[in-house]
Parts: sequence; structure tokens; C-alpha cells
Amino acid sequence: MYNKHTDRIVEQFTRQAIPFANLPGHLDALDLLLELARPDQGDTVLDVACGSGLVACAFAPHAGRVTGIDITPAMIEQARKRQQEQGLGNLDWVVGDALPLPWADDSFSLVITRYSFHHFPEPHQVLAEMVRVCCPGGRVLVADVAMDPAKVAAYDRLELIRDPSHTHALTTEEFAGLFLNSGLVDCRQTGYGVELGLEAQLAASFPAPGGRELLREMVTADIGTDALGINARHGSDGVRYTVPIGVFTGRKER
Repeated sequence: MYNKHTDRIVEQFTRQAIPFANLPGHLDALDLLLELARPDQGDTVLDVACGSGLVACAFAPHAGRVTGIDITPAMIEQARKRQQEQGLGNLDWVVGDALPLPWADDSFSLVITRYSFHHFPEPHQVLAEMVRVCCPGGRVLVADVAMDPAKVAAYDRLELIRDPSHTHALTTEEFAGLFLNSGLVDCRQTGYGVELGLEAQLAASFPAPGGRELLREMVTADIGTDALGINARHGSDGVRYTVPIGVFTGRKER
């Protein structure tokens, strides 16, 4: 299950587990995901790379059963804590990898993931696994950073400094291609922006020594230029920026 890249993910998100779970921007657009996924009490939901359980716990009141899987035990610990705090009983948690997913074909009626694809070296294989474990007639939803092709290289450089487990932020075109080649039908896409305060994000990140100062310089220097694709700007509480998120959905044919 583990290799050098997954080791980096586990290392980063073990350190980030508590601050990551409490970043205000990570609560954004949960209602939009629920609206697009349309879970009901007949649904069995799988949340891939569930992290601290924000999405899984938001879906649980609307679904029959929700399972979250994540490679980082500390994140699953935070997810269990969130479940207990919210008094939710219809959730299961698994420490495990997305490649392969440890379930048989056609196991879930709704398979989702949020903010994970930029960590996967082979996102097309993860999407194929999500489709495999989805029931015929079920839905697949992916929400993640989706960048302008002209700005993705600069954004990748920024994110690799902030989080060494980052691999590549897919462009909107790359995401659309993944879904069109996935075998899913009725594919749709929309998006939203996650607004973040630079200092809050830096406080929740664990770059190499000197990385925070470099990140602060890079984002501040981008104000008025937007070469990074994140609309960096001055706010009343300091520098703020907005990460563009794409949401892609499709249905598995019966």
C-alpha cells in the first residue's frame, strides 16, 4: 500500500490533520455537492480520500450508509471525532488506499471525492476504481482544484512548496477528458471558488524550512498579476486568495 509518494501524503496529513479539519474554507460548497449528488436514504455512499470526514458527515443525514476511506490514520481519527460530535450513526471508516479500492465491483450507489485528485500520480486510475465500485445506475462525483491551462504550472510550483504531497492540479480540460473517457454517461461540470486567508493557510501547512516565507512572497507578489490563477488580493484581514474548484459528475450505465 505504501510507497514514497504515499509516505509523503501520510506524513503531511498526519501533521495537518487537526488544522486541516478546522480551516473555514473547507466547509465551503457542501450544499452544492449535496445538490449535485442528490443522495437519498436508499444510497450507499463511498467517500474516497475522506480526510477529516467533512464531506462524509455532511452526506450522512441524507443517505442510508456512508463509508469513508483515507490513507492517513490521523485523518480517520479526526473523522471519527467529527462523527461522534455530530451524533451520526450511519458511518464507517477505513484506513486504506484508493488504488485499488478494497471493495468488490458495484458496491456503492454514490462514489465521491473532494480535494484529493491533485495528490494522485495516476488520477485516471483512481477514477476508474471509483467507477468500478459504483453500482450500475449510480453516480460518481469529483471536486478538486481545476486550473486554467496557462496558469497550472505556476500553481503547481506554489503548491509543491506548500505541500510536498501535491502532484499536479488538473486543468479543466484534463478533468473533462478524464470523465469523457471514463465510461460514465450524462457527464456534467460546474465549479466554485474556495476563499482562503494566506496566513491561516500557511499556519495549517508544513513546508520545508524557509517555505512559509517563500510562499508569502510568491502570493503577495502575484497581487494584481494573477499568474498563479488564484486571484491574490489584499483583504481587511491580510492577503486573501481564491482557489478555483471544478465539480465533475457522471452516471454509470446500467
